Amino acid sequence: MTQPLNNFLRGLSLAAVLMASSCAGPNTDGANQTFEDGARNHPIAVEPSYQSLKLSYAPAEEGVSPADAGRLDAFVADYRLHGTGSIAVSAPAGLNATAAITFFADRINRLGVGRDHILVSSHDAPNGDLRVELNFVSYVAHADDCGDWSEDLAFTLANSTPKNFGCSVQHNIAAMVSDPRDLVSPRPMDDGGDANRRATVVGHYEKGEVTQATKQIPDARTEQSAPGSTGLQ
Repeated sequence: MTQPLNNFLRGLSLAAVLMASSCAGPNTDGANQTFEDGARNHPIAVEPSYQSLKLSYAPAEEGVSPADAGRLDAFVADYRLHGTGSIAVSAPAGLNATAAITFFADRINRLGVGRDHILVSSHDAPNGDLRVELNFVSYVAHADDCGDWSEDLAFTLANSTPKNFGCSVQHNIAAMVSDPRDLVSPRPMDDGGDANRRATVVGHYEKGEVTQATKQIPDARTEQSAPGSTGLQ
């Protein structure tokens, strides 16, 4: 009787260990595994997006109508904020092709785009569409749709992370990011900063010193301030 009893007790112990590990351990069911990091559960995808605008060119007037001029300005502003590479201008082949290309290239340049980032060309218009085409490539960020409510979060024996964990946060990040390329890799440092000041701050940081500039206390005799109140009326 002793040996069967010992075997039975060992079986109960093994079953208890297996049940405890199944309750506390993570879900390791391959693709269905849910992590405690929302970024892994719902990764943000960054993809190129082709932006295009077509405008009519009127050489006898101001080049474009006032409404189209506003659309052009907004399109170029969007390129400066989110575009990558160059902005392309393509005019229908014909007598006005050179004038149209010159007009749009000059206007885009005056809006702050360097001429080395403006590509110009002409194209055939067999269907009679004589509008000038402007194009550039930007990037968009998006995450998969949320809404997997297949689990009862009020009752679970697995104690695992719910499938929707982190989804709304990832969607918010994708919607708010100014330049989706920043989610892929950091952008290079521009030339806007003061190199000498940057070197000074880094030097103070490496020495463990205060990095901010010393604030000057204004002379109390020349400081302008509003007259103080002596009490409530």
